Amino acid sequence: MGKLDEISESLGAWLIDQPVFFVASAPLDVEGSINCSPKGNRGEFAVLGPDRVAYLDQTGSGVETIAHLRENGRLVIMFCAFAGPPRIVRLHGRGRVVEMGSAEFATLAPRFAEPDGVGVRSIIVLDVARVSDSCGYGVPFMEFTSHRPTLDQWSRRKGPEGIAEYRRAKNAVSLDGLEGLGD
Repeated sequence: MGKLDEISESLGAWLIDQPVFFVASAPLDVEGSINCSPKGNRGEFAVLGPDRVAYLDQTGSGVETIAHLRENGRLVIMFCAFAGPPRIVRLHGRGRVVEMGSAEFATLAPRFAEPDGVGVRSIIVLDVARVSDSCGYGVPFMEFTSHRPTLDQWSRRKGPEGIAEYRRAKNAVSLDGLEGLGD
């Protein structure tokens, strides 16, 4: 595995071009639940600089990443090449949650394709401390056909009030009882 000094312009373009990425986080408690989540990238990942990235966080059935970031800030984002030359890139660092309605959210929002979508709940910003890449020889070739429309359809059916109620019910605390999203 190689260590890179920063996110170069060419690496940034490669990251943005990947249709899926994965985020992983963990609580401090060794008995806590480690989280790894896939994220579709429909213009939802942005390179903010050579050592800072962000992604648009959609409403989901859990709130593990947000809860772990609030507790300890540790986060890794991983990208895999499923087409073209083999490659895996991991971005390690300290993440934080930028909630909708904040001034920082408004500043970052134009970096994303649809920052005002019904299902959007926050922006996750990662201050990158380590960029590493590895061969990816074991990652299979997979053909990308399209993103699933299901999350957007679900969010639109619920509407803003239904999404807010869902977040209150499902996103207030993590599996381990850590603080998630407030009202």
